[in-house]
Amino acid sequence: MKIGIWFIKISVLYFVIGVLLGLYMSMTYQFQFTGTHAHVNLLGWTAMTLAGILYVIFPKAGESKLGITHFWLHNLGLPIMMVSLFMLVSTGNQSFGPFIGVGGILVTLGVILFAINIIKNVQPTNRSDNQESKTG
Repeated sequence: MKIGIWFIKISVLYFVIGVLLGLYMSMTYQFQFTGTHAHVNLLGWTAMTLAGILYVIFPKAGESKLGITHFWLHNLGLPIMMVSLFMLVSTGNQSFGPFIGVGGILVTLGVILFAINIIKNVQPTNRSDNQESKTG
């Protein structure tokens, strides 16, 4: 399966997790998890969905080593960061802090590779030029 499709499918899981966490916070009035909730929705649901869509639209970027590396860094780093942040907030145990940092660094590296990949491998197509020459 293509990396873009995998990004989209995994992002839907983060969407469900983010919504469930938001529901939990609203039902229990435990809003200390707002940071985790926001990051799950932004980096999990939104960013991964958008990356997946771009990789589907521009398969050269999705099939590149940069795209594949981005996929693995993002999908290894985000769960490490989110679970560690949730545990730090819920237990107060500061030993989870370094894991948040490791996960954050992995995601950040993935996002940097994503940016390089998009700049390098996303090029305009000549579809409109081809259609104009056929009709005009």
